[in-house]
Amino acid sequence: MAPMIRLETVSKRYPARKESAAVTALSETSLDIARGEIFGVIGRSGAGKSTLIRLINLLERPSSGRVTVDGVDLTSLDNKNLRAARRQIGMIFQHFNLLSSRTVFDNVALPLELAGLSRKEIRSKVTPLLDLVGLADKTGRYPAELSGGQKQRVGIARALATEPKVLLCDEATSALDPETTRSILGLLRDINEKLGITIVVITHEMQVIKEICDRVAVIDAGEVVELASVEQVFTRPQTEVTRSLLAVVSGDELPATLAARLSSVSNGPAVLRLRFTGEDAEAPVIARLSRNHGIDASILHGQVDAIRNASFGTLVVSVPVSGDALAAAIRFLENENVVVEPLGYLASDLRATA
Repeated sequence: MAPMIRLETVSKRYPARKESAAVTALSETSLDIARGEIFGVIGRSGAGKSTLIRLINLLERPSSGRVTVDGVDLTSLDNKNLRAARRQIGMIFQHFNLLSSRTVFDNVALPLELAGLSRKEIRSKVTPLLDLVGLADKTGRYPAELSGGQKQRVGIARALATEPKVLLCDEATSALDPETTRSILGLLRDINEKLGITIVVITHEMQVIKEICDRVAVIDAGEVVELASVEQVFTRPQTEVTRSLLAVVSGDELPATLAARLSSVSNGPAVLRLRFTGEDAEAPVIARLSRNHGIDASILHGQVDAIRNASFGTLVVSVPVSGDALAAAIRFLENENVVVEPLGYLASDLRATA
């Protein structure tokens, strides 16, 4: 089946201004996003992720390459046909972009009014949408009377008003507190399941990716540096950028007291980072290492979490062996489906650090 969204060697360059050099915001990026998928794009500020999402609906025109949505090459359309094609692509924003002088109902109705629908047709579409996003009792309220989460729900309903096949979310939860963020992500997941809509999530927070996405692209300096399932990215990150973004969420960020004791010189116990996923996250691997190899590993730091319904975990352990014995311990762990990353050595006999 053809993908819902396809980017083919898409680049976006901004021309030089006065004495400054030209800026390449996105460089020859190719990407396929499947129908019905929740796809994440993550990167640091300035990495190019917001440019990428604006290229999908051609709010920014690419300097080169093609953008295809539901089989239609958007880059080949004139302005009239592009406007029509954009009705199939809804978008929600970080700061909601609601009209303060319009009620909740009328904010959601706006794209339908612009499309020329009658008031009766508008009501038949807006009413069930407000029920879907949990705002059936807020129809006549104004944005100033709503919480941040409620405002974003209005934005979601408005984006769905034209019955799009694609929903673009540009940092849609970064202005919200953690509890409201979870609520909005749950709503998006529910919309994806009920309507089969393809959702693209742009964010700088790995927690958002973990909560909702099926696959994720990591973008850095205008290039996609990693692309995989969320489970693969969390348990087997391939780039330093990805590891840095994962650090807080996955338990990769070492406590300062532990990081200060790490050394590259083998003058103490070896320190290993172990990554587990699925059923392996709950297996007694450390006990098996002790039983099978007589190695008593000390747990220095760790975290167990979940991606959708699958567990994953990270442990940092010290093992009081080196040379062949250390190599054998690592082989044993890898045979137990554990991803092993040597971090160095403890400068002294440090015990558990939380």
